[in-house]
Amino acid sequence: MCVRLDRRAVYLGTPSSQQRCPAGAMGRRRAILVEPASGARTSALAASPRRATASAAGAAFTGLGFDACAAPSSKAMAAWEESPYRAVGVYIGGANRACSQPNLTASWVAAQTEAGWHLIPTYVGLQAPTSSCSSCAKLNSSQATAQGSAAAVDAVEEAAAVAMGPGSPIYFDMESYSQTSAATAATLAFLEAWTRKLHSLGYLSGVYSSSASGIEDLSGQVGTGYELPDYIWIANWNGQQNTADPVVPASAWTPHRRIHQYQGGHNESYGGVTINIDNDYVDAGTVGSATLVSGDNPVGYLDLAGSPAAGQVRVRGWAFDPDAPTEPLSIRLVVGGKEGDPGVATYELGQVATRSRPDVAGEFPEAGPRHGFDVSLATVKSGRQRVCAYALNLAGGEDRLLGCKAATIPVALRLSHLKAGGRTVRVRVACLWPAGTECPGQILLRTRYRVATHFRGGPRTRPVSRLLGRSAFRLDGGGAQTFRVPLSAGGRALLRQRGQLKTHVVVAIPGGRRTAVLGLRR
Repeated sequence: MCVRLDRRAVYLGTPSSQQRCPAGAMGRRRAILVEPASGARTSALAASPRRATASAAGAAFTGLGFDACAAPSSKAMAAWEESPYRAVGVYIGGANRACSQPNLTASWVAAQTEAGWHLIPTYVGLQAPTSSCSSCAKLNSSQATAQGSAAAVDAVEEAAAVAMGPGSPIYFDMESYSQTSAATAATLAFLEAWTRKLHSLGYLSGVYSSSASGIEDLSGQVGTGYELPDYIWIANWNGQQNTADPVVPASAWTPHRRIHQYQGGHNESYGGVTINIDNDYVDAGTVGSATLVSGDNPVGYLDLAGSPAAGQVRVRGWAFDPDAPTEPLSIRLVVGGKEGDPGVATYELGQVATRSRPDVAGEFPEAGPRHGFDVSLATVKSGRQRVCAYALNLAGGEDRLLGCKAATIPVALRLSHLKAGGRTVRVRVACLWPAGTECPGQILLRTRYRVATHFRGGPRTRPVSRLLGRSAFRLDGGGAQTFRVPLSAGGRALLRQRGQLKTHVVVAIPGGRRTAVLGLRR
């Protein structure tokens, strides 16, 4: 029988390794399970290592998969090797996980990944306030961010307990919900906190949800600065074995960043073993074998992107190439989007992945510890930017996207000592880029005022903008200089006419500008 944790029941004994559970079971934990203290499951859990031994840093897999409420036994998995599936979703934890997991141990994870299975770790935590799951525990709108972070911490502990270590994806199961403005806002806050916390703990973020609710709401955040999950798992039971969906922009979560659940719970049998499953088409990160093989693309992860100072961007992470696991790897940085996007700034950082990372050596001992990178550099980009890092392949294969993160980069300018004269405006400009960096720019004097116009209904006013003067400049990074910008002939005439003007002093360099306001008098 299936030990259903979402029912009000007391179970006595050890759950069978061959449970018959419905694939879609979920709900608040209400059952009590009393097992013999000397049971095999107890000793297996006690022996589980708390670090990764099976994860291959979000190993991408493309092909058919299935998910079942309870992880099948090793015997069942062996029987299903004759099935068309090579990926399997496993529920590692969460307040609304409905089925017991007697088979899900570190040794089971290692055995299945070594046998060639790709695992999709799934966490069934608190659900949306308007969730379709009436028996589920719901998130609290006022505590959504804190609860999302707490869910990520618990999910990482559960994943580590079964040897799914840093670099592994964990997918949050957010069932369908009614899209009220309050429910959508709370759910998005929860999922963003989930993603941010997973990233800070070294894991990749995934979200499973309905195309008609959670996936649609996440898709609406593309390009807004919202921290999106690395992967999405689209529930849309249309029977199509692909990852296309009408609510997801074609350019979002590509390449290899989507799973499509295309059919709901039903029985299938292979090798004489029947399991109730949902069907999935997988083209995304999974947990696979940590054994490295020649010809692999680089592996790694972008841990952090930020701005340590105005006009600078910092990236931290790790990467190595399995074809030459002890060799230092070069990193390419793209600011403003992914490689190939219009308007991005690309920087070749060279062989910078040489810093000590004992956690990498712990998971990939054949690679050694010196594969970390932590680099700050000047960038022409400013404002809220998407920062993406790539590891450059050393041999056969392709360059690897290590991840993208949002960062706010202040423009590298400082304005001071503004003063207006009868014919000029004086301003001191400091370029905050590092020494040795060219810093070209221009200073614009603009004003905006209202003029009278006549309409049938009587006199009105309309706004007018005018350029009063301009001047180009060129500084060295780290340098500062005082500039005098003369008013143009038209600017002087306008000042004589108006008597006084409010002037916007706009100082622009590639990638950004700063503005100060100054009063002009005749």
